[in-house]
Amino acid sequence: MKKISAILLTLMLAIGFAGVASAHVTVQPNEAPANSYQVFTVRVPTEKEAATTQVKVVIPAGVTVSRFEPKFDWSYEVEKGADGAIASVTWKATGTGLSRTEFGDFRMSGKVAEDAKELVWKAYQTYADGEVVEWTGAPDADKPASVTKVTAAAGNAHGAAAAHEESGEGRDPLTFSLAVAAMILSVVAFALSLRKRR
Repeated sequence: MKKISAILLTLMLAIGFAGVASAHVTVQPNEAPANSYQVFTVRVPTEKEAATTQVKVVIPAGVTVSRFEPKFDWSYEVEKGADGAIASVTWKATGTGLSRTEFGDFRMSGKVAEDAKELVWKAYQTYADGEVVEWTGAPDADKPASVTKVTAAAGNAHGAAAAHEESGEGRDPLTFSLAVAAMILSVVAFALSLRKRR
């Protein structure tokens, strides 16, 4: 019985340490098709007693970010490169930030380039005590940068754009009007055929 208890305790400790070790700043999704529109989620866990008060993410080559989701108690600032594209974004806490037992999700949307192979997201996490943790290393480093693998473009590569069209927005008015007219004529013809049968 004692042996089993010891094994269980060891497993629990191992799982606990694994959880701490894996509590990195990450960007989801892990994979994204080339030439697609995506919503990227930056997940930031606090790993020490001091609160996380700022997060800076460098936008990698191969993706163009254009919009950011507002987050309560946080503001954000963007920096642009010489080409006018957004080069980085910094979220700053307007309240107390993320405490030791908390994490935060920061969302932004953009388009993956046709020729992109992978997106390496370098992040800088600032704590209330002034420490800055740089999540910029290789995948096997203690503080790795998050990586999004870029896969082959899907058959319908325009994700959000396709959904936008399916919702009815951006349709050609003439095509839409003809489709509605055809539907009305079909209903009328069906009604007349039923009437003749009677």
